[in-house]
Formats: sequence, structure tokens, C-alpha cells
Amino acid sequence: MIEAAVAWLFSVFAISKIGLTAVFVISFVSATLLPMGSEPAVFAMIKANPELFWLTILVATVGNTLGGMLNYFIGYEAKQTFAKERNSRWFGWLERYGAKTMLLAWLPVIGDPICAVGGWLKLPAWPCMLYMAIGKFLRYLAMTYLLLKVPEGFWHGIASWLG
Repeated sequence: MIEAAVAWLFSVFAISKIGLTAVFVISFVSATLLPMGSEPAVFAMIKANPELFWLTILVATVGNTLGGMLNYFIGYEAKQTFAKERNSRWFGWLERYGAKTMLLAWLPVIGDPICAVGGWLKLPAWPCMLYMAIGKFLRYLAMTYLLLKVPEGFWHGIASWLG
């Protein structure tokens, strides 16, 4: 069911039709608690339009950071509802290191909840956003750079294997 929803979402925001808007929306949505990744959209956009490398990285970073901030504010507002969890190990770790923990917002699986917990703890929003943006920017830059270094024949082999 989730795979069908993600496939539908990608078809709606097809890169060839919408371009940077699709990269922004996909990056934003993938930063929320929905299970989805934005790297394929960023990579496809850059492969199709190499001259837009830095603009695509910037748009993806902004979209992903704003999605992370949505998680932050959800957590901020949810604090009272889940106050009994206050003494868990995650909260202590986030309280100890503060906004700098948002550098880990790019991590799969735990990155999005870290943003929400940061809001829950009412860590300062602007430093959290700055650290989120730094971590997410470095992730996009590293992932795209590495993917561009993969030989072209590899991608053709993957495409033919997928059908």
C-alpha cells in the first residue's frame, strides 16, 4: 500500500513535467514522518539538467529543511500530550546536546523523529533550522556527488533490469 502511494506521488510530481517544484515538494514531504526518500528525485533532476546542480541542491535543502521544521513544530505542539515520555533516553540526549542534534536530521528512520522531539523539547527554532539545513545540505551534496560518479552503464543496467 505504501509503495503504491509513493509511486502515485512520484507520478503526480513527475520531474520531467514540473522540475524544481517537484524536487521541492518531494524533499519537503520526505522530511516529514512519511516513509519516502528525496534523493532519487534530486539525482534525476541533476542527471537531466546538470546545469541546475547547485540550484537543485539548494531547492532540495530548503524543501527538506522546511519539512523538518514541520516535524519540529508538530513536536513542539505535542509536548503536553506526551509529557510522560519526558524521562526517556532520547529526550535526555537531545536536551544535553541541544540544537546541534539537528545535524542528524538527515539520517534515515530516526532523522524525522529527532526534529519532532527537538520541537517537543522546545529547543530554539532558528538554531535547529540552521543545523537541520547544514546536515541536509551536506547529505544532498554527498549523495548526488557519489551518484554522479557511478558509471553511466550501471544506470542503464538497472533500468533494463527493472523492465
